[in-house]
Amino acid sequence: MASSTFILCFLASSLLLSFIQLSDASELEIEELSWLDDDKDEEIIMLQGRHDSLRKCDFGSGKWVYDQTYPLYDAATCPYLSTKVACQKNGRPDSNYEKWRWKPHGCNIPRFDALEFLGIMRRKRIMLVGDSIMRNQWESLVCLIESVLPTDRKTVTYAGPTMTFHALDFETSIEFCWAPLLVELKKGPGNKRVLHLDLIEENAKYWRAADVLVFDSAHWWTHSDKWTSWDLLMEGKHVARYMNRMVAYERGLRTWAKWVDLNLDPRQSRVIFRSMSPRHNRDNGWKCYKQREPLGYASHPHVPEEMMVLKSVLKRMSFPVYLQDITAMSALRRDGHPSVYTQSGSDGAMNQRRTEHGSADCSHWCLPGVPDIWNEMLNAML
Repeated sequence: MASSTFILCFLASSLLLSFIQLSDASELEIEELSWLDDDKDEEIIMLQGRHDSLRKCDFGSGKWVYDQTYPLYDAATCPYLSTKVACQKNGRPDSNYEKWRWKPHGCNIPRFDALEFLGIMRRKRIMLVGDSIMRNQWESLVCLIESVLPTDRKTVTYAGPTMTFHALDFETSIEFCWAPLLVELKKGPGNKRVLHLDLIEENAKYWRAADVLVFDSAHWWTHSDKWTSWDLLMEGKHVARYMNRMVAYERGLRTWAKWVDLNLDPRQSRVIFRSMSPRHNRDNGWKCYKQREPLGYASHPHVPEEMMVLKSVLKRMSFPVYLQDITAMSALRRDGHPSVYTQSGSDGAMNQRRTEHGSADCSHWCLPGVPDIWNEMLNAML
């Protein structure tokens, strides 16, 4: 019996020490775990079991469950929220949209633990790359962790298209990089906006040293003609004024995929591509104004064309990119958008007038809210 206990302790210690070495842990951290005993064997087995069940879980399939223990942070005390997504400060009269969590079929997403997340990301850079909805997610992630850090041990810096939250004691950075199309959009002759479908390095130079990269890109490719993001498209020496938007999107994604395959090492970097965040605007036949609860189910489940294009590109890559599918689950949350509550001091009459003129924001998300759940999923994936 004594020999069996010794073998179990030895195996458990070896497993944990191997994990620490892979995480570049210090000798002090290894020393602190040298007290491992029989009781810890059960904890390791439980942890492995949780990770195994999460790997087999389809996070994208499930339902929204009302949970009084949410939200996970207080918007009033998080200093990093943009005015436009702080819906309570902007006069939104209801708050139930903050209290829904996502329950996948057959498993549970672990509740976000800020200290656990920072422990996983110790001495690492996580960078979220994309458009304003990715910034929405970045603000959510920063608010989820900032409350566990002393005021003088956290800071935000700005450099070019990036903004970075620093957790100083953990030597962790959580960064956002503005690159809504991933490929390069430049000014050309006559002040024309030229989208270069085969150029990416001016944006990608900011991504190189990140340990975890989370991308999104869809909304700017699908703007209506009135709000299109470019005047001309260019590939090599070929210039086009018009191109099917999904053809252009695929070509831009192929340029991104080629860069990832050639420049990143899967032993050093994790890459996640977050799927398109749905919009609940008039074009889709829905409105988000005055919506107070999630839809129970999608009456007409629809896979956006952008998702099919993205999946086809990811399948052809040699680098293992993880797809975080948030589209279907978020499509049920038409109640989660800022709607007309996008600026402080709003009053009901003004909100009604703005809605009649079509200015409700049914694309971004109130915080706390839906992006917090995306980040719980992200934490589980990491």
